[in-house]
Amino acid sequence: MDKLEYVFFDQAPMRHFMDFLRGEGLAPEQEDDDGLLKVLLPEDIDDALAERIESEYDAMMEMNREIYEAGGDADEVGYHAAGITVQLEGGVNVYAQVDPRLLARIMEVLTPEEFNTVVNAIVEAIEHPDTRSLCQRMRDGD
Repeated sequence: MDKLEYVFFDQAPMRHFMDFLRGEGLAPEQEDDDGLLKVLLPEDIDDALAERIESEYDAMMEMNREIYEAGGDADEVGYHAAGITVQLEGGVNVYAQVDPRLLARIMEVLTPEEFNTVVNAIVEAIEHPDTRSLCQRMRDGD
């Protein structure tokens, strides 16, 4: 049976991807091919699941890029920076610069979706400030 191949260059995004696949009820295989980390899946996956897998893989490729840029030699990649895309209320996208080492550490423990949830909560708090304490908000039912 033919297999779908997903290639990674770093362990962290590959582990996140494998965890995602297991959470979807799949049993991914792992292969190391001369430093290229591969995740293998059977080709007979339904369309809806295939779309979710592709979306997750795209997010993991972004994480791969961020880790590469964070860990790469500044002369090799042309710069040594990392950032987070933040979407503001009006639909405007801005970039928040983050220390690449810090971002790499965050992405080792959070999925892109989890980190996005944190970032969106911060954006919401900035765009719609609520000076009440968290306890007060809970009492008020917010």
